Amino acid sequence: MSSDRRADRTSRDIRERQQEAERDEFRTAARSLLMTPLMSPTHQDFTVVRRHAGPLRDWFARETGWILHVEREGARLYKRPADLTDATRGLPGYGRGRYVLLCLACAVLERADPQITLHLLGDRVLKLSVDPVLAGCGYSFTLGTQNERRDLVAVCRTLLDLGVLQRVAGDEESFVQAGRDHGDALYDVHRRALAGMLAAVRGPSTWAAGDAPATLDERLHALADEHVADSEEARRTALRHRIARQLLDDPVIYVECLEPQTRAYFVNQRGAMAARLCEATGLMPEQRAEGLALTDETGSLTDVAMPAEGTDAHVTLLVAEYLARRAKDGHRAFEALPEQDIAHFLGEARERFGRYWRRSAREPGSERELAAIAIERLEKLRLVARDANGVQARPALVRFALGEADIQLFGDARRSHDAPGLKTP
Repeated sequence: MSSDRRADRTSRDIRERQQEAERDEFRTAARSLLMTPLMSPTHQDFTVVRRHAGPLRDWFARETGWILHVEREGARLYKRPADLTDATRGLPGYGRGRYVLLCLACAVLERADPQITLHLLGDRVLKLSVDPVLAGCGYSFTLGTQNERRDLVAVCRTLLDLGVLQRVAGDEESFVQAGRDHGDALYDVHRRALAGMLAAVRGPSTWAAGDAPATLDERLHALADEHVADSEEARRTALRHRIARQLLDDPVIYVECLEPQTRAYFVNQRGAMAARLCEATGLMPEQRAEGLALTDETGSLTDVAMPAEGTDAHVTLLVAEYLARRAKDGHRAFEALPEQDIAHFLGEARERFGRYWRRSAREPGSERELAAIAIERLEKLRLVARDANGVQARPALVRFALGEADIQLFGDARRSHDAPGLKTP
């Protein structure tokens, strides 16, 4: 009898370990898809995503309303933002010109052969760039300058990172430095990944010329707005999906920033929603009266970490602590502060911490650039808001008023340890 009990206990332990391993794999796959919604077969977690494709597809559809396609050639999670007015997201280093160039490059690749050279891609982009509509908007592209060639190469590297292109031979940098007649590269074009670039509800080409939306705001809504059935249950589901998308995509949700109907649902359901989302993703809920944050303690679901390594991250942490401490010094907690005051603070902080910073950050006058970088990072983390009056601290920033920063050196790495990180996936 005792041997039977031991055998049952062993079987139960094995089964529990298997279930825990499956849960861990599911979390890994879900986090990877949130960070890399257009995933190529070469991604380190693609095998895990394929293994759990069914449960992942059901979970994303139920909790967020996002569609997941998983095939042998890759995976695509069709994420759509909850807030179309959020201007803090985007590809690093991209302005309006590069985004236009990215669209033109994708249009060229859609009609291209299975392989294309950088030189040929540039020539065909040039032909598309002379479109009268683009010219009427003031857009021009000639490839005649090094900056323009660098923009095209930046677009190619974005497509390489996304798995749309795969380099076969050549070097983009020689194209930038020596010109398109002396440098070149050859790419394979992966059409499955290219087809998944646009995560729109409705494709732009489905509008007739006279019916197409005119303004940027109208175009964004036309691309992303989803049909909601005229029923109470459908409206509740749409609210739940919108809140879940924000919780997974944004560092923090503030109650005061929600519309009245969304706010009422959020206040009543945020505990249950946070529990479900955290169970599937491994995030940790942090509920306060002002709102809710799902914090990422591992950093693997984070694109702007705080604290983090490097000069920019350390400067951002110093500014966060400075703004948070103002409330303790008798200032109104969330009054706007002129950006030049932040730059002045960093000028003083340079005397103390400058030896840990990169050389350019130690130069006189660099505090203005550092202040702009810090404010931008804090804005992405939803820790500050910026308007014409200056920079205004938001409630979650107070968590960084924890004391002096502790600088620890590990070779060339520099890191400030002061508070847990937030996420901006």
